[in-house]
Amino acid sequence: MNKKKYTKRVFEGRYMAEVEIELIIAEDEWSPYMSLQDAYKLDDVRETLKRKNVRDASKLANVFTLMPVVV
Repeated sequence: MNKKKYTKRVFEGRYMAEVEIELIIAEDEWSPYMSLQDAYKLDDVRETLKRKNVRDASKLANVFTLMPVVV
């Protein structure tokens, strides 16, 4: 069983967060997968951004503001 760092992007409203997780690579049909703690971390970031609490979300991930481009 190997582990590989991976950056997962979470989108919520006008925010995007890049969350660092570890993918677990095994020799079974469910591979790759993430740990339960990383899944909770993604959920925490999404819920925090949903409440527009960027300060707390930035403690867990890199947070960006998305802006539409006028062409």
